[in-house]
Amino acid sequence: MVNDATAMKWRRLGRTGIQVSEISLGTVELGLEYGIPVAGEERLPSAAAAERLLNSALDLGCNLIDTARAYGTSEAIIGNALKRRRHEYALATKVLHHEQVGLTGNALRQAVECSVGASLRALQTDVADIVHIHSATVEVIRRGEMVEILQDLRQQGYLRFIGATTYSDAAAVATLEDGRFDCLQIAYNLLDRSPEEVVFPLAEQHDIGVIVRSVLLKGALTHRYAHLPPELSELKTGVAALRAVLDAMDIQLPELAFRYVLAHPQVATALVGTSRLDELEATCGYTRQGALLPALRDRIQQIVIRDRDQLDPSTWPPL
Repeated sequence: MVNDATAMKWRRLGRTGIQVSEISLGTVELGLEYGIPVAGEERLPSAAAAERLLNSALDLGCNLIDTARAYGTSEAIIGNALKRRRHEYALATKVLHHEQVGLTGNALRQAVECSVGASLRALQTDVADIVHIHSATVEVIRRGEMVEILQDLRQQGYLRFIGATTYSDAAAVATLEDGRFDCLQIAYNLLDRSPEEVVFPLAEQHDIGVIVRSVLLKGALTHRYAHLPPELSELKTGVAALRAVLDAMDIQLPELAFRYVLAHPQVATALVGTSRLDELEATCGYTRQGALLPALRDRIQQIVIRDRDQLDPSTWPPL
């Protein structure tokens, strides 16, 4: 489906039935310093710049905004900027799984209820379209307390759908097989292609909507890769190999990154995490380009990063 007003294409987010834009806005960079630092570049936008970015995202046809309680001031910024346009977009936020610090039973329920309530107040809305369990592990999914609490909050009208953000294929598979989740957010990019093997086929089988993040691998799949530290040398070499593939083509690395992930039919939407309007506009433009040639996809898939930790920004050394 195409949104005629903006030429942004829409896809169905699995069994939620929500029609989401192919490009959605991730907002961690609005509330926290995030990504690979480059000398002379400001990483946190002003309040006015953040408001312009959020409104421009909607104007460009992005109809899913992704945030989290853990993203600093991001939720409050969104609430202030978009409170009059709440009907124009689907809103996804996240709650930390407090089980990681030993909470269970009533203490866990109170913590989750408090977190969701604080998110809704900051976002200036009565209901979130999606609440994800943030960084859900296999253990958290299988224990089931978190999802039961979110089910209760859904019955009370505070959220519409339940999701999980995961950081391993095992956790993604546990989420998909659980039966109580409506959508899943995972990392997927040019160099981290593991979801293609098991996760995507299973998501299709269960009709679970898939949101992909880390398309630019925290900035490594942009010009910023040159600033990666020596500990990430294999990743840096892999990105350089991708750039070499593009030397004779009129395609920039970020464009290749988004066109690659959006070529997979199981991807409902790809998050662009940026605080810069020019980057957002460029990314939305990538959806109007044609499909990648099979020969180019084959060359991409020949580039393999053996050290999986280098594909997981949570394991990177401080940048």
